[in-house]
Amino acid sequence: MTDSQKWFWLVLTAFGSWLIYQLSPVLMPFVISAILAYLGDPLTDRLETYRLSRTQAVSVVFSTMALVLVLVIFMLVPQLEAQIADAINNLPAYAAKINSDVLPWLEQRFKLTLKPLQINELIDVLNSHWQKAGGIVASTMSSVTHSGSVIVAWLMNILLIPVVTFYLLRDWDILVARIYDLLPRRIAPVTAKLAGEVNTVLSAFLRGQFYVMLALGCIYSVGLWIVGLDLALLIGILAGLVSFVPYLGAIVGIISACVAALVQFHEMTPLISVVIVFLIGQALEGTVLTPKLVGDKIGLHPVAVIFSVLAGGQLFGFLGILLALPMASIVMVFLRHVHDVYRDSEFYAKH
Repeated sequence: MTDSQKWFWLVLTAFGSWLIYQLSPVLMPFVISAILAYLGDPLTDRLETYRLSRTQAVSVVFSTMALVLVLVIFMLVPQLEAQIADAINNLPAYAAKINSDVLPWLEQRFKLTLKPLQINELIDVLNSHWQKAGGIVASTMSSVTHSGSVIVAWLMNILLIPVVTFYLLRDWDILVARIYDLLPRRIAPVTAKLAGEVNTVLSAFLRGQFYVMLALGCIYSVGLWIVGLDLALLIGILAGLVSFVPYLGAIVGIISACVAALVQFHEMTPLISVVIVFLIGQALEGTVLTPKLVGDKIGLHPVAVIFSVLAGGQLFGFLGILLALPMASIVMVFLRHVHDVYRDSEFYAKH
């Protein structure tokens, strides 16, 4: 590559980054649509093998995704909102139980000196914000009715996402083929190889890990509901959502479920059932869910996973936590490529 070509790609990359930054306010619906299309493409390809046209397969996948979204909005969200409100109202009882039972046991067991929990101020803040919001849906609707331009932008984003998702999903394979055709022929094979590995890794994370989290959320919620816990859905979904960090979902779930069980039942016996629920979930995750849905395609050691999440949170906050594992997985693909190039180099082989 000549110096002029290097400058050309450098200027093109800088201009592209600047353009993306300038257009970031309007890119969100397109990014969401691209993620949804990426997630739905494998199922669409599989439906095509059953003699369905691409448009028919896309229609089936698109309708299924829309139906699931509607069911989540109208069935799951109200129940979660009710359980969150119930959890806030029961915070004094949780604090009293922890102060009367848990803290004395910890002090006696580990010879610690612990201060009682003081959460009255926290309860007041949560209650005031919860009542002021008037619920999730009401808060959202009230925020978009203050300005006509905000309403138009909000409606446009809502309408754009399904439209763009449908067309991206329909033409996904064509777009990938055209991008490959635009690559310089000299680097096309290596780029295609790296893109394939990145796709495998991202598929394992975005699809496989999502299914694992969803399955664990269902397992924990159903198990805690069988135990009779009032906050079964809230705790189960919370434990499922944070299960992308090894063992964190089970730890968060066990602690919160045990505290909720102590407050609700006022005895220790239900704690055994709670622990059994999470042990079953962990056993299914390790022996069935992760091997079947994720496998070893990501190639990240549990310690690397924990470090990536902590580093992402430290550098970029909550967004960094969400993007930590996908970015770490992509970096691992390029590091493996660099490792292979190094092993094949004369510098490494020369004695």
